[in-house]
Amino acid sequence: MFPNPKNPVSASLQRRDFLKGLLAAGAAAPVASFPYITRAAETSANGKVNLACVGIGNRGGEIIRELHKTGLANIVALCDVDMGAAHTKPILKEFPDAPRFQDFRVMFDKMAKEIDAVCIGTPDFSHFPIAMLAMSLGKHVYVEKPIAHSFKQVDLMMAAEEKYKVACQMGNQGHSEANYFQFKTWTEAGIIKDVTKITAFMNNPRRWHGKTFTDFLPAQPVPDTMDWDGWIATAREHAYNKGYINGDWRSWFDFGNGALGDWGAHIIDTAHRFLHLGLPTVVEPVHTAGHSRFVFPQESTLVFKFPARENMPACELVWLDGQDNLPDLPPNFGQAVVDPNIPPPSKGTIDTKRKPPGKVIHAGDLVFKGGSHGSTLTLLDSEKARDLFGKLPKWPKSPSNHFENFLLACKGEEKTRSPFSVAGPLCQAMELGIIAQQVNTRLEFDPATRRITNHKVADALLDGPPPRKDWEQFYKL
Repeated sequence: MFPNPKNPVSASLQRRDFLKGLLAAGAAAPVASFPYITRAAETSANGKVNLACVGIGNRGGEIIRELHKTGLANIVALCDVDMGAAHTKPILKEFPDAPRFQDFRVMFDKMAKEIDAVCIGTPDFSHFPIAMLAMSLGKHVYVEKPIAHSFKQVDLMMAAEEKYKVACQMGNQGHSEANYFQFKTWTEAGIIKDVTKITAFMNNPRRWHGKTFTDFLPAQPVPDTMDWDGWIATAREHAYNKGYINGDWRSWFDFGNGALGDWGAHIIDTAHRFLHLGLPTVVEPVHTAGHSRFVFPQESTLVFKFPARENMPACELVWLDGQDNLPDLPPNFGQAVVDPNIPPPSKGTIDTKRKPPGKVIHAGDLVFKGGSHGSTLTLLDSEKARDLFGKLPKWPKSPSNHFENFLLACKGEEKTRSPFSVAGPLCQAMELGIIAQQVNTRLEFDPATRRITNHKVADALLDGPPPRKDWEQFYKL
């Protein structure tokens, strides 16, 4: 019987002793030097990747199903801080023989030698400790977007990916679909070049829209099924309230990343990668409505200024969110681009008819429109464009979807398309935008020192809150 994580003696002692042992062995030492650590390149006897799953309800459950559906993974462990709650039961029924855990630290303590990889479908703010421990144990990592909740956490995760030589994949699934290969092909062919402005927008309803908060939520009794301390993880201390869980965490600066962190990874990811945007030097909230210290604004328009790179000009990226904060679109924009494979939201609906998420890319004399996820770009009609119609290069078909790509990378047969080295700078650029939303002020960022130079409070937010007791170890792995 595994220790009960709600028992402060048995659970906390085992967690602390496990991490102390890991740190004492030297996380920077070669992987083979610590008895719990196994290099995850070798898969099970049936040639499949032994996959442990942390966060098994809602979106986490969908990730598990997609990874299992590839036929490339054995589900060897299931872990959730609210094990037995209604949203975890479907996955428990689908994989009744998989060992069950309520604490990922106990799972790795007991099963590290039997695990090749881990998928992480927990809330944004708890990605970091799970991924850091997994990587330090030599396990490959699939994690939903964004990969972490602070600029510093992303830095540490990128360093760990390089240090431990594991395959990592951020879950922006369009990075393995047609938009990825089209954008890559068209930039390499010189079709998309001289990009000076990108407009990206997400105008669908969000959970915090129409709500106001003057403080954090009042304490409520913790459900018997939940390990609340494990749920909080490396976030700031909060008393339990049901208004924080099951997707509502997205509303709060302390837990989520708002519309930008949630959808930016699906809308601006290919532009960020293939235009080598890197990190902006200025982020300015030129419009906010309903600014709050606690939850994301009802509307925001952010202007990111990226400097010139190599042979590419400086680029301005304008991000708009909010139901009525609509972008100015070119007069010949026409019908919006909609990807039919967008996963359904855990609450509400995605309005794909009136205000679907999308982007406009201004590239010299050419203008492109696009949607989100894997949807492809369309070249808008113009005199210059007419010379290219019928001559645009074809792009290759994806050899594997995002889930297959990750598992094949675990087996050494492919490389992940959205590793932390690629996804990390995108997440950090979005994090600068989220900080600008939080302080509601123009920010100046120095990419050389990687600090905000004009606002002390905003600069401190790059590091996130100080780690809570027994969670600081994850920053040292």
